[in-house]
Amino acid sequence: MILAPGRQLQKDAAGPVLVSRAGPVRLNASAAAILELCDGTRTREEIIAQTVGSGSDGLAGDVRDFLEAASRRGWIIETRRARPA
Repeated sequence: MILAPGRQLQKDAAGPVLVSRAGPVRLNASAAAILELCDGTRTREEIIAQTVGSGSDGLAGDVRDFLEAASRRGWIIETRRARPA
């Protein structure tokens, strides 16, 4: 997964922001941490595993739901294959 073209994560005095031509979107720390992992080197499942670690299945579901919502909003796109790190 990767941030969609024209999207950029930034941090200002108030916290993390996703910037695009449509305008800025204020993010909480968890959303920003997940989006930071969307750099094209990880698959959706790898992002979920890295975010959750040994956490609960419920947390994995929350991360999966967030990634789905971010995809629907055009913030991230699915890549065919993760790029090597």
